[in-house]
Amino acid sequence: MPNARIAGMGMYVPDNVVTNDDMTKLVDTTDEWIRERSGIHERRFINEECGASDLALEATKIALEKANMSADEIDFIIFATLSPDYNFPGSGVLLQDKLGLGKIGALDVRNQCSGFIYGLSVANAYIRAGIYKNILLVGAEVHSTGVDFSEEGRHIAVLFGDGAGAAIISATDEERGVLSTHLHANGAKSMELCLINPGSRKIPRYYDGIWDDGTLYPQMNGREVFKHAVTLFPKVIKEALETNGFTTEDINLLVPHQANMRITEAVAQRLKLRPDQYFSNIHKYGNTTAASIPIALYEAIEEGRVKDGDLVILAAFGSGFTWASAAIRW
Repeated sequence: MPNARIAGMGMYVPDNVVTNDDMTKLVDTTDEWIRERSGIHERRFINEECGASDLALEATKIALEKANMSADEIDFIIFATLSPDYNFPGSGVLLQDKLGLGKIGALDVRNQCSGFIYGLSVANAYIRAGIYKNILLVGAEVHSTGVDFSEEGRHIAVLFGDGAGAAIISATDEERGVLSTHLHANGAKSMELCLINPGSRKIPRYYDGIWDDGTLYPQMNGREVFKHAVTLFPKVIKEALETNGFTTEDINLLVPHQANMRITEAVAQRLKLRPDQYFSNIHKYGNTTAASIPIALYEAIEEGRVKDGDLVILAAFGSGFTWASAAIRW
């Protein structure tokens, strides 16, 4: 049975840098307010029309280069996003077409902040089963065109950014790769972080008042999200460690979903991690949801923070609520 390893990573963010001072021109906020509550200094917004699949294409080109592969070696695509180009079809088939990959399968994953790890679990299973040899796993988001810049939505609008990360997951006979993945959800908390409309449950779907009631924009109960994140993040990280016979001291690098620097710091404190044991880049990009882990992992690799043989832990928490982790021997 082959193992599934990450053969190459790539990332792409728009050139348009939006600082906290820039955000003060869009919403009633301050640089100090944003930094204190999230750790974010700036983020990237698209400044011309493009979709998640366009950002994903650029990240994929870099991932292929890092893996020393050509696009026609990809057997399957897994695309994680909460902001697809269109309601349907999914962004996976759009990326397939942009890559010129003919009729290979494309699967879209809608697990929001946990989407990349959920997608990794699928890629790992397919490769270990011998179904595919090289899978393109992407997380990509365009948030900037869908947030509320009014007073009601400003606490959410300042948090999110646009970007994409890509990974080539390949079969290997070496003793390395994905050791395990761990997926969880609690639908009872689904409305604590959600985007309600346009939704299929409404009759008519586009009813009078839909533009005025705020349901076309993300809704978030920040306190509830924070409370569960700082509890469930450590649990799912420990689950990955204990499954494979490790402790927190064995972690070479934890790459968490970049939701909020305060959450990352709280998790690191609870696990008693040293600063060199975890990675954060939320100050540069904000929360890029499904893209945040692959973007962070790419930068960690480029900075020399990940070496062959390292134990790398990925972890996420977000809308659903969903939470997940993965243990990887690099």
